[in-house]
Amino acid sequence: MTIRHFLDLADAGPTAIQAMLDDALARKQARAGWPRGKPDADAPLAGHTLALIFEKNSTRTRVSFDMAMRQLGGTTIVMDAGSMQIGRGESIADTARVLSRYVDALMIRTDDHQKLIEMAHHATIPVINGLTDDSHPCQVMADMLTVIEKRGSLAGSKWAWLGDGNNVLHSIAEAASLMGFSVRAACPEGYEPSEAVIGTAGQRGGDVKVVRDPVEAVADADIVVTDTWISMGQDQAQEKLAALGPYQVTPDLMRGAAPSATFFHCLPAHRGEEVVDAVIDGPQSAIWDEAENRLHAQKSVLLWCFGKLG
Repeated sequence: MTIRHFLDLADAGPTAIQAMLDDALARKQARAGWPRGKPDADAPLAGHTLALIFEKNSTRTRVSFDMAMRQLGGTTIVMDAGSMQIGRGESIADTARVLSRYVDALMIRTDDHQKLIEMAHHATIPVINGLTDDSHPCQVMADMLTVIEKRGSLAGSKWAWLGDGNNVLHSIAEAASLMGFSVRAACPEGYEPSEAVIGTAGQRGGDVKVVRDPVEAVADADIVVTDTWISMGQDQAQEKLAALGPYQVTPDLMRGAAPSATFFHCLPAHRGEEVVDAVIDGPQSAIWDEAENRLHAQKSVLLWCFGKLG
């Protein structure tokens, strides 16, 4: 039987992604008014256990995956790399092999994308990308779900990205090429996204372009997205902050987007750096819906990985 890993969005493809988004929306609506800890009516993952491995700090990924499994009827084992043998030199391969004998699926949040690839290569159970330095597909699943809730449709929407060409932007570009929306990413020189990622998006027919001017990027945009400029473990902070300063999301910048534009941020936010309070706390902000939707989208990702969806 083929193991379904969720390492990047293309692993699933557009048909499965749409099925996951439809399922996530339906499950969210079906739970309206329920206690958070009450399992879904069908409890489809009863008896299953997900291992969560964290080599990077986490709030939303940790809690959303834990609660996702609880609501699906399953259980989790949460592990920090520093308390595992992987933190003392045990190989990724050996960790994958042994955990495959204990649990039903693995989620890893790490730095080097190659660790994720190696984990999936040696695991005999599904492996899910909870974040790497290259991509963040679970976040963008939540973003797409939020767009559907706010606009009714994902296809044809116009997204603007402001700031660092990072892992979240990589997954947004991938999503755009698979799901039929456009992206204009404004990034300063030296902080552009991977040429390979943008090139692959273009080869799939995606409308993804990198520009320098933030005003150009947000023109008529339906969705305006940014992220922290200084990620965990990055050096040269002052130099980077200086380069990214003109890309701060302000009310003036938002006025250049579509009148009904929505502001996204994957959080945590460095208020006063990439975005000002007037935007992140303003009426166009959907950051709390976006954060909540990590839970609902990941439930459907889990179901797809377990072969219960799509």
